[in-house]
Amino acid sequence: MPSDSATIVIAYRALPGQADRAREELATLIDVVVREEPDCQGIHLHQDAADPHRLLLIEYWASADAFTGPHMQTPHLRAFMERSRAFIAGPPEITFWREMSAALPAGR
Repeated sequence: MPSDSATIVIAYRALPGQADRAREELATLIDVVVREEPDCQGIHLHQDAADPHRLLLIEYWASADAFTGPHMQTPHLRAFMERSRAFIAGPPEITFWREMSAALPAGR
């Protein structure tokens, strides 16, 4: 990955009984972001195996500025943030990471 690219890790907690809805809403948002935002280089959605109310996004962006700037102003993200009050417990924890190395199995 280029040196200015950023990995963003976002941890959510769904409200009690809202894990399925939170997962579905995040999956829908991911589809839109990946399709419409050229600075987004991919997003992975994870669910805690022991606690389905814990959800984690690992997002790959051209830069941290692309994530914190234009992405945060998009209508689809703003609409999600408004809707999420019904299924997400409080604001997510967002952390910024820089890849240092990678190892992939042969053929990937």
